[in-house]
Amino acid sequence: MSLIQTENLTKIYGAGEAAVTALDHVNIAVNEGEFVAVMGPSGCGKSTLLHLIGGLDRPNEGNVRIEGVALAEMDDDALTKLRRQKIGFVFQFFNLIPVLTAVENAALPVTLDGVKPSEAKKRAAEWLTRFGLGDRLAARPDQLSGGQQQRVAVARALVSEPALILADEPTGNLDTRSGDEIASLLRDVTKKYGRTVVMVTHDPRIAAYADRIIFLKDGKVVDETNLERKGAADQIASKMKEIGD
Repeated sequence: MSLIQTENLTKIYGAGEAAVTALDHVNIAVNEGEFVAVMGPSGCGKSTLLHLIGGLDRPNEGNVRIEGVALAEMDDDALTKLRRQKIGFVFQFFNLIPVLTAVENAALPVTLDGVKPSEAKKRAAEWLTRFGLGDRLAARPDQLSGGQQQRVAVARALVSEPALILADEPTGNLDTRSGDEIASLLRDVTKKYGRTVVMVTHDPRIAAYADRIIFLKDGKVVDETNLERKGAADQIASKMKEIGD
């Protein structure tokens, strides 16, 4: 069953001669429990697609459906509620609050949603422990490595038990080892915990952890590839070369 469907999704920035079409009638579907990577040359519309799926921006034309619900038909309050309850976000630069501990950062979404602080911290601690940070709950971001900070960010994305995780270049600020650990963690999020993950990345090695790659160029879907686990990175790199810059 499709968790996400886009219908002729189009986003244009600017107007007249200065108009730039970031997405051009994009139609994709992502199934429940699937790990999908979105790739393509710089400026091809990858992040724009992610923002529209997450309800962070609105299209000029077309629609996004999450669990069959059309985002274009929702007002701002309803979209905010959907983002809080159905979608978790992971970004390149972690976006942790420096004065809060790991468990306080991870608990923040449900704390803001009205859950009692003690219960929110309990839920956050459970996710952090699953991600190997059970002994770092009281550490502030400046006491954690980059990889550990991103683990906190992934726990924060999951603490409200959303169906969907959207990750925008989640390994882009990490070294190779930490990047692989986060990509493997996101794969676990789908395979062990049953969530759907859509990840934007430019790195074939990181994309190789996904089940399927959607390739964009000039705002359009130009290819979709189901991955074989063996040799997946080479398969992706070859396709990227074929698509070109």
